[in-house]
Amino acid sequence: MKPRRIMCIIQYDGSKFVGYQIQPKGRTVQQEIQKALKKICKVEIVTTAAGRTDTGVHATGQVMHFDTPINMEPARYKLALNSILPKDIYITKSQEVDQNFHSRFDAISKEYHYRLSTNEYNPLMCDYLYHHRRQLDVKKMKEAATYFIGTHDFTSFTANLKKIDKERTIHELEIITHHHGEYTFKFVGSGFMKYMVRIMIGTLLQVGDGKIKPEEIPLILAAKNRNYAGPTAKSQGLYLHFVKYDVK
Repeated sequence: MKPRRIMCIIQYDGSKFVGYQIQPKGRTVQQEIQKALKKICKVEIVTTAAGRTDTGVHATGQVMHFDTPINMEPARYKLALNSILPKDIYITKSQEVDQNFHSRFDAISKEYHYRLSTNEYNPLMCDYLYHHRRQLDVKKMKEAATYFIGTHDFTSFTANLKKIDKERTIHELEIITHHHGEYTFKFVGSGFMKYMVRIMIGTLLQVGDGKIKPEEIPLILAAKNRNYAGPTAKSQGLYLHFVKYDVK
């Protein structure tokens, strides 16, 4: 029988993982999912994800696919996996897709959220949002955010040192105020490189702290030098929220 390709949407609490992708040492999301799939399918199954989230990064809409040799109703993978997976991973949907579907290469855009608070430190939330010690000039940060919109070379905003095309398109960058002192930074783009969102956040925070001016963002982009951008923001506030595909 020809293998069937299954796509799953996943949520996970990244605080107890060293990232999504299997590593030589440390617990990973991919490791836990493939271990569960082996119990279900009785053979080794390799999964491919839309994005390789880093240590401490969460997901509410990660997407992965795998090929299975067994003839099981696709929707049942959700139930089967959730009965085996640990409590910090949950499959929200499973469905069959075309054999040519690829969770990473077929993605049209990805949406990341970064949660931040300037309120008093809350130890119950320390793994799920970033606590910034100072109040921020949100108006200036919103002004700075507009300079990221569009297609740019993001060499200054990535830790990826490989000689690859570093041009990316940012469709949306919105700073949402939930109530006083709590914010979500919403990023929608064609794709994101290593630490790209977190470096953009770190740079926007420098604007909010008055260390750089909003109009300096184009100069940092033009420099194509990581040393010109702000620090890499902490990972605990970052969530892979949604991956968009041109499939039903």
